[in-house]
Amino acid sequence: MEMLLGLIGLVILVVVYLRRFLLRKDVEPAQRVPFRGELYPVGGATLSRQRSGNPKQSVVVVHGFVENFLYFTRYYDQPDLELVGVTCSGYNLPVEAPRFSSVDWTKTPEPPVGTIAHDAQVLILALEHLVSTDTVRVHGHSRGGAVVMEAARLRPDLFERVEVILEAPVLPQGRPYAPMPGWFIWFLPFYLSAWQQNPINERNRSMWGPLDDPYKRSLVMGYPFNGRRASVLMTNLRDMNRWMREEDAHLFANLQRGAILVPERDKVLHPGAMLAAASQAQNLQIIEVPEGTHFVIFDNPERVPPLPEV
Repeated sequence: MEMLLGLIGLVILVVVYLRRFLLRKDVEPAQRVPFRGELYPVGGATLSRQRSGNPKQSVVVVHGFVENFLYFTRYYDQPDLELVGVTCSGYNLPVEAPRFSSVDWTKTPEPPVGTIAHDAQVLILALEHLVSTDTVRVHGHSRGGAVVMEAARLRPDLFERVEVILEAPVLPQGRPYAPMPGWFIWFLPFYLSAWQQNPINERNRSMWGPLDDPYKRSLVMGYPFNGRRASVLMTNLRDMNRWMREEDAHLFANLQRGAILVPERDKVLHPGAMLAAASQAQNLQIIEVPEGTHFVIFDNPERVPPLPEV
């Protein structure tokens, strides 16, 4: 009996120390692309800007959980656009040989790295210092939707003339498609390590929707490598769960115009809870996407409201 108890104790000790190692292990990104533009480090995040000589309008994008700004770049590739991207705190920058610019307006947000509040303050800096046109859209996907709403809560004045697109967003009183109990999040470092070995597999295949598009497929293959460490993704999940549980519909009052895209076949966030939450947004159009997946911009791009002609 004593030997059995000793063996159990040894196994527990190994699991705990292995988990601690995996939490802190640096993850190399699977994708690095050439980038012609400006890069600004802000706390644990990065801001990027790409633009032509005289852009007519600006789009600011905030990616979702385990994503990066490449999610948006193909959709917003018009030559007269200024595209500002938020690479969320604790995430790898998917850029080859990045060269950063030094400016005096960057400051480290006080909230912890990996939280919605941290990234919301980074988004505010982008709107204050990088947007150079009068016509502005802010597009947040999934967790990025919550970042947009949090930024609007902190600085509603910046959103008075901004159009927002919340695509399959994390919303107040929303919830994941499948429950995420505390024990699941505790074991996340082990799950992440296994996911990196086989990014698209039979257990998660239904989440992604169609994968015929090589660009979308390559992005999905890179998802388990986008967080710099497993600890960041764990913070993301815990903070998203808390934010959805504690926040309510009053946050919608800070958004003056735009749309919420609700895919009916979302397998990442619960579409019924998303629709119920979105229905409380008085100033925003609700666009339901029949048969739509979590990735509207790829699978149903025609449902995204077009940019205005300027």
